[in-house]
Amino acid sequence: MPHRSPSRAARTSFTSSRSAAVGTPAARTPGRIVARLRRIQPIVATALAAAAALLAVVAPALESAPAEAHGFTSVVYADVSGDRDGGVHATLQLEYDLLIVSAADAAGGDDELFYSGTDAFDSKDPKAEMAVVEKHEPVIVDYIAQRFQVKTGSGDAAETCKLTATGDLSMTFQQDAPYIVIPFDVACADSTATAHEITSTLFPDSEQFVKSTKTIVTYEIDGQKGSASLDAQQTSFSTEQSFGERFWEFFHLGAEHLLTGIDHILFLLALIAGSRRLREVVLAATTFTIAHSVTFILAATHLVSAPSEFVEPIIALSIAVVAGWHLWRLWRQRRTHEVDHLDQATGFLRLDRAGWLRLLAVFLFGLVHGLGFASALGIDEPWSWTLLWSLLVFNVGIEAVQLGIIAIVFPLLMLLRRRVPKVGRWVTGIVAGGVALMGLIWFVERILGIDWI
Repeated sequence: MPHRSPSRAARTSFTSSRSAAVGTPAARTPGRIVARLRRIQPIVATALAAAAALLAVVAPALESAPAEAHGFTSVVYADVSGDRDGGVHATLQLEYDLLIVSAADAAGGDDELFYSGTDAFDSKDPKAEMAVVEKHEPVIVDYIAQRFQVKTGSGDAAETCKLTATGDLSMTFQQDAPYIVIPFDVACADSTATAHEITSTLFPDSEQFVKSTKTIVTYEIDGQKGSASLDAQQTSFSTEQSFGERFWEFFHLGAEHLLTGIDHILFLLALIAGSRRLREVVLAATTFTIAHSVTFILAATHLVSAPSEFVEPIIALSIAVVAGWHLWRLWRQRRTHEVDHLDQATGFLRLDRAGWLRLLAVFLFGLVHGLGFASALGIDEPWSWTLLWSLLVFNVGIEAVQLGIIAIVFPLLMLLRRRVPKVGRWVTGIVAGGVALMGLIWFVERILGIDWI
């Protein structure tokens, strides 16, 4: 059969139909937009999920950042004990300058107490500070007695005991801050009571001087011995409390400290951002945990100590250094066109030399963070197995939150790195850059004793 060329009409029809199928610029545009949207939809979803996870982690800490990161909070120390004759005694340690302004305000604006007390504090003269406290002892004791109570029994059947200051006032220092030590005799109507309830609402947020005041109570009474932490959410505890309830108190205290400690959270985020593999973040987190656990227990039991003027700036510097390490690695990859293979690594534990140097830095900085954790808890009592148990439970609370943050943030960043490596590098770079900047600002603030943010 002879071959025949298609007619002009046929060629025109074929060309028109093919153009419609392939797409003219007008026809191609909607299809390409839809295809591109479908391709980037998982990327956008992953990026938004990562951003939401970061916000969920950082937001609680940012809410209380001024209070926790810069010291605008306070810890009251209370020791409650019983004697062989059935008597009860309580010794309280309260931050001097806060006690002065709070007692003056509660007394209806006692100007003499306020101005003489703050002038003595500004002069940094312990003798002048003690003279003010002794002169205004009735006002100060009344403020304390209204907000710190010991009761016999518990619940609705509890009866309030009477606190009487013994007059043996003295001064001590906690983290370089002056504290007034006030002993009380506690007179209870039922001297044969087998349970006592202790309540503290000292220095509440409503006074607007500090936030999140905690009262650390150590007790040896009713045949029980231990420690308890009181705050605005839990203002009282009973010596009848079970082992599980006491465990939860210190677990909650440790978890709360990490959640509201923006500096520790940013350090952890810097570790996560700089970890390319699950192995790396696990090694970094484990190294950090071991290091801060050692110094935390040693410092809390007064076996080692370091001034806060040293600890706080180093904590801030550690944040900047760990975040800066990741920025340096990103810069090196860009400069040498190095490909970041997520599934390939060499060396012991599959870490390169830079990875080992990073672990060393994390360990050294973890030692300093442990000193910071200990100062936040601020237990001032001699060594005992009960104290060690409380410290371990506090540390478990810290680790639980730390693992939770890693479990939320790292998988999302890992998913972003695998799906869109370039976007993943940008996201981790932005996170590391912001964290490094905050660390440097805090470092300068704490070195110079100023408050920029």
